[in-house]
Amino acid sequence: MSALALIDYGAGNLHSVYNALRKAGADDLVITADPDVVAKADRIVLPGVGAFRACRDALVAVPGMVDAMNDAVHQRAAPFLGVCVGMQLLADAGEEFGRHEGLGWIPGTVRLIEPTDPAVKVPHMGWNDVILQGMPPLLVGGEAYFLHSYHFEAADPAHVAAITVHGGPLVAAVARDTIIGCQFHPEKSQSYGLSFLSRFLEWRP
Repeated sequence: MSALALIDYGAGNLHSVYNALRKAGADDLVITADPDVVAKADRIVLPGVGAFRACRDALVAVPGMVDAMNDAVHQRAAPFLGVCVGMQLLADAGEEFGRHEGLGWIPGTVRLIEPTDPAVKVPHMGWNDVILQGMPPLLVGGEAYFLHSYHFEAADPAHVAAITVHGGPLVAAVARDTIIGCQFHPEKSQSYGLSFLSRFLEWRP
């Protein structure tokens, strides 16, 4: 198994994602806040829970980390997985507590979920269908666990790998080149989540 870097920038789901990756078969996995390790990693996972701004600020506060991520993904084409807010950070910007710049890897904006039906509750919490769009990498249809109040509004529909429906369609996953992000929590999605992580570990885009 190739070396995998799980980025430590204080995300609350760091250790649950670590445990899920181990269960999925990752035997060369390191939790790291060292940009040199990330820059050389064969594949990278960025976890995340909470507010877009707080996660963004914490990530950019790690000296050299964003540059290391950019080098690994855009120069070496290392496979990359963003989980929940780790996926949202791929966008150009997020609008939670003001507008804040994201990584800009997948064009789009993270906006508040605004259901057309007032009976639909926000946050979107619990199990829901993952509905494939086109022929996305790694994903299969099924049910996964979601917990979020903001959603990724992709600028290009071609980058939407899957949707879910909660008071209207919401992006469940995005993908581009060697990058994939999931709004659902694979670490909380039992067999569905573990099989997804296992496919990521074997992914050769």
